[in-house]
Amino acid sequence: MQGICKRFGTVLANDRVDLTLYPGDILGLLGENGAGKTTLMNVLFGVYTADAGRIRLEGREVAIRHSADALKLGIGMVHQHFHLVPRHTVLENLMVGQTGGGWRLDRGGVQDRMAEIEDQFGLRLAPDALVADLTIGQQQRLEIVKALVRGARVLILDEPTASLTPQEADGLFEALEAMAGLGMGVIFISHKLNEVRRLTSRIQILRQGRVVAAMANEAGLTRRRLAEMMCDCEIEALPKPPVAAGRPLLSVENLGTAAGAGARLDNVSLTVHAGEILGIAGVSGNGQSELAEVLAGMLPAAAGSVVIDGQRVRRISPRRVQSLGVGRIPEDRLGTGLIPSLPLSRCMVLPRLGERRFNRWGFLRHGAIRRFVLRQVTRFDIRTPGTEVRTGNLSGGNLQKALLARELAWDPLVLVAAQPTRGLDVAAARFVHERFLDLRSRQRAVLLISEDLEELFALCDRIAVMYEGRIMDTLPAAGATVRSVGLLMAGVKDAA
Repeated sequence: MQGICKRFGTVLANDRVDLTLYPGDILGLLGENGAGKTTLMNVLFGVYTADAGRIRLEGREVAIRHSADALKLGIGMVHQHFHLVPRHTVLENLMVGQTGGGWRLDRGGVQDRMAEIEDQFGLRLAPDALVADLTIGQQQRLEIVKALVRGARVLILDEPTASLTPQEADGLFEALEAMAGLGMGVIFISHKLNEVRRLTSRIQILRQGRVVAAMANEAGLTRRRLAEMMCDCEIEALPKPPVAAGRPLLSVENLGTAAGAGARLDNVSLTVHAGEILGIAGVSGNGQSELAEVLAGMLPAAAGSVVIDGQRVRRISPRRVQSLGVGRIPEDRLGTGLIPSLPLSRCMVLPRLGERRFNRWGFLRHGAIRRFVLRQVTRFDIRTPGTEVRTGNLSGGNLQKALLARELAWDPLVLVAAQPTRGLDVAAARFVHERFLDLRSRQRAVLLISEDLEELFALCDRIAVMYEGRIMDTLPAAGATVRSVGLLMAGVKDAA
């Protein structure tokens, strides 16, 4: 890719970017949120058309007007959010968009290609399995197989390990290394710098749409140095001073939910104390989301009890838990936490619109709303052109800051945070972590649900691991290891 420029209105997302990928290369593409990584890859995959620049493939210039062109040229992309049809089988998902001979689809040909891919890369899938029944790791595998079935020689992976266990990530890395060994080229986008250091052969860093560094992944290159090049500032270790745990602020006993959509909670018990961060680890789909929704009053409990600061909550509703001092950072920040089409000023006060501070006799107090939002925007350094900007136009890091600002403005006793740094760059994630540790130092409680084990080890005092709706075990964070937690995440309680 040579001199690639892409502009959205007044924002120059890619500014004369050059990128070269070699056969057998695994290139790590790094940068802060909004640095232009995904935009650049969407230009390569045909989602966007570049305003300037050219793309050469194996020495000849090519025109990529849409994704079908990219696929024909052997370029495949696995997006952070999978593009699969849950009600169809693995084989049917692989055949979407495929042409056959005459009036019949070539099911046999696709199955033969699946077998070849399994032999070459160890990516095994049952052709007749429903996608809805696959684990997140298997769905990731299916997306990669889909690209390979279509003949990809260049494979782009955008945050591919965000929802994988350590063991599943190891399997993915082995497959990618095997692809590189056969002469394929892989572009690996990730904010997990330890994975980038482990896997890639070269690294390229974008900042504000421009290439600021390109280098070989050599032994002397440190994660800290990479983070500093991404952010253009020094990254110091985040201090975590000892804090004495106080009284229980949130207790859950024998919690269960009815069978239905999502994972069923099965006899879940846990306690979070004042001055404590309790982490919840687990592969996506094992009950973590349901636990957060029950505690937020979004999902009814079929059994068990919830006690907040000594008060048993008999009828859990969003307004009730909010009145008892529970703040919530939902997993889906745009689908559940914020409304993309509304102005930022409205989204920042949504849960409190009925309160007298913002509402008098049924009429909104616009001046009070504006003053509150401006204070939070300043306090949390939310990068926005103004408070009336459409919320969906903010970057991921600023959306997360807006959610934090809204919830922390009321100094919650307990904060339930689900995947709070997923997809955030080093600087934005550090900002979120600092807020959590501040709550801990002020004898508040944080229930941190995360699939990032590094995040859990860095912040938590204890880690509870969920599998199929149950708590497998709760470990002191100081004595936990990636292996021990990873095995529990896979349902193995006895490490021996």
